[in-house]
Amino acid sequence: MPGIALASNKPPFKGCWCKTWVSLMAIALLGTACSQAPRPVRTVPIQQSWELQLGSTVGKHRIVGGLGDISIEMKGDRVYLPFDGEVQSNDVPGCYIYSTPDVPAYLFRLCGLKSGKTGRVRSGDTLGSADYLHFAALRRQPDGTWALVEPSKEMLERMLSK
Repeated sequence: MPGIALASNKPPFKGCWCKTWVSLMAIALLGTACSQAPRPVRTVPIQQSWELQLGSTVGKHRIVGGLGDISIEMKGDRVYLPFDGEVQSNDVPGCYIYSTPDVPAYLFRLCGLKSGKTGRVRSGDTLGSADYLHFAALRRQPDGTWALVEPSKEMLERMLSK
């Protein structure tokens, strides 16, 4: 019975696999570069003002949490969205704004996510994962600004487990 010869010194594809791989990578990169337009960044004017704000720096270190934020040690766990809604990048680097018609007078700011997604989202979608999640609940004020308020434990629990 004839066998398959594996003791050859010649590569089975004679070098063409490298060209194929490079071509596929180029197509993949071009496809992802053109597939999505950048989404607008949302600025949320906060009613309260403190000298040290989220996103400002002390020395050479960026502030990643502040008054009104809840910081949760996530250890790489995922963050889930409890309701249908929309996620936008925030003007604070590394932060996202989550809004939902199920809780219309509130916005939720989530910072510390690894590669969070933006756009329309569905209940149960994974927003991203984090080592530390910095969470803030914001309530719309009559003057159009947003006040930091105590977040609901139930809301946080829904975001941390599917």
